[in-house]
Amino acid sequence: MKQKGTLSNTPLESEEIDEVGDDHVGSAADTPLRPDAFDMSDEDKMVKIEGHFKEIMETLGLDLTDDSLKGTPKRVAKMFVQEVFSGLNPANKPHARLFENKYKYDQMLVEKDITFYSHCEHHFVPIYGKVHVAYFSSGKVIGLSKINRIVQYYAKRPQVQERLTVQIGNELKKALNTEDVGVVVDATHLCVASRGVGDTNSKTGTAYFSGKFEETQTKNEFLNYINAK
Repeated sequence: MKQKGTLSNTPLESEEIDEVGDDHVGSAADTPLRPDAFDMSDEDKMVKIEGHFKEIMETLGLDLTDDSLKGTPKRVAKMFVQEVFSGLNPANKPHARLFENKYKYDQMLVEKDITFYSHCEHHFVPIYGKVHVAYFSSGKVIGLSKINRIVQYYAKRPQVQERLTVQIGNELKKALNTEDVGVVVDATHLCVASRGVGDTNSKTGTAYFSGKFEETQTKNEFLNYINAK
């Protein structure tokens, strides 16, 4: 999957920052993380985020003495660290246990319509949709729930859809010990629907094909299955 461009280390002007976000540019196949990203405990991160988010709300003019609002900074901090961005922490990475393929099943295995929720890294608003995954066994199989967990792990971080697709594909190849992996992602971006151009109908599709899935016949078999009513 070719990105539109890459970000440099040169500081961007305000107009350039807006353009980068609207053009959906991604920086790398790996999520950009600082080396000290996990030096701070989750508890300390939540305390710090709570304070910063309280300041944001007060800057917006909200009255945090109101019963409905006074707990919001703490709730947001907990949600960021323990829920919607929990996939940033490698300690939360699912362990993909493999089992012998005792059935000797050698055809394509497809799991489609895996629902995911993520967040656009340019505006921190939701991306949501479906992931469809297929693979050929290399002699081992994986529990179906582990495929879902891998999808959720990479979705629960600030993302661009292209990177999410590549990360899921690469992780499945590693976990399944096979090159024969296909991934298709269909998603709605609220950075498009709820702001900017305000298009509520458009969807974005991305795909990752490796090994046998680069062959036209296998690719079409996968796509026909996930598009079937």
